[in-house]
Amino acid sequence: MSNDEHKRQVLRALEKYLLKDPSRTNISGVSELGLVEMTRKRTQESLEHILCETCCTCNGRGSLKTAETVCYEIFRDIIRESRQFESTRFMVLVSPEVGDRIIDEESTTVAELEEFIGKSIKFQVETSYTQEQFDVVLM
Repeated sequence: MSNDEHKRQVLRALEKYLLKDPSRTNISGVSELGLVEMTRKRTQESLEHILCETCCTCNGRGSLKTAETVCYEIFRDIIRESRQFESTRFMVLVSPEVGDRIIDEESTTVAELEEFIGKSIKFQVETSYTQEQFDVVLM
């Protein structure tokens, strides 16, 4: 639309119909590209919020820590707890994915960690645990 009067007619027609809308609206005018710019106050929760729920695995982050990352978190927790508390050994409850990683690729690291802290570490797979979930139990 190159005619300014036509632009005003479109805006007036839009304003007329928006009077019926219970939400507050604000019309900024016609942009350089010929688009009508407007804002409308949200009156409801978003469709995503209504129709979806937070992922129980990632808590809404949209990503999971890898089994490798969780293994290193476990190793750091064991070191921290071995310095803070007296125990003779550790039992670590892990998800199946992390358990597989520890057996297949981290067994050397576990042996080195046992030697470093001077205590044995046992791992128990919990099938109900998510990949990021683990518990370090002092024994």
